[in-house]
Amino acid sequence: MNQFESQIVAIPYSQQRVYNMLSDLSHLESVKDRIPQDKVKELKFDSDTVSINVLPVGDIVFKVVEREEPKCVKLEATTSPIPLTLWIQMLPTAEEASKMKLTLRTELNPFIKGMVQKPLQEGLEKMAEMLSKITY
Repeated sequence: MNQFESQIVAIPYSQQRVYNMLSDLSHLESVKDRIPQDKVKELKFDSDTVSINVLPVGDIVFKVVEREEPKCVKLEATTSPIPLTLWIQMLPTAEEASKMKLTLRTELNPFIKGMVQKPLQEGLEKMAEMLSKITY
């Protein structure tokens, strides 16, 4: 099992507001324009799934498999060339502030890990940074 973690990012909104937005993936439609079009195509959301086409990987569909209000949303890839599980964890830091960390777990053989480790880590960091800039 391989695990990748983003840096912890500060969010100037309460933990509950952040959870309310991220627990329903259809709310992420508002950030669609912030995602680099050269890396991601055909981004689609509904309340429980997000579907993306990542170049050169192909289609990846994440489905929410667990919601732990107000601190965690767990997603699993239902369509992906490799098994992926993503946790979005939120913790309060003040009444109107919180912090977030993304954790990605996957099973990679050593050869594949060498090729995808850096892009996975960079993608996770960019996703955390993008989620920290949303107006919740």
